[in-house]
Amino acid sequence: MNEFLLIIHRDLTSKDATPSPEQMQQSIKPFQDWIGGIAAQNKLVAPPRRWDLTGRVVKQDNVVLNGPYAEIKESVGGMFFIRANDYEEAVEIAQGCPIIKWGAVVEVRMAAPTM
Repeated sequence: MNEFLLIIHRDLTSKDATPSPEQMQQSIKPFQDWIGGIAAQNKLVAPPRRWDLTGRVVKQDNVVLNGPYAEIKESVGGMFFIRANDYEEAVEIAQGCPIIKWGAVVEVRMAAPTM
């Protein structure tokens, strides 16, 4: 079994970037159910985290910019680790993320072997 990082990206500039309170309420239960299903299969390695919208970007020559991704319109909305046999299974799990229907994107990355 391999470990994968699922990263939820959100577009902070679109009309969907700020869902209404009703939309937020509607999205909570399906997301909790999705995470609960992953945990019930013993495939959740780390609980999901929600990240603050602010951040810093560190670049060459000690340049520090305010904001998570100063040059792009997307931000990381959350991330967590799962267990899956391969990319196909990890992608299948990611495709079940209900936040995708609200315009989010889920990036899937496999953990590299340790040296």
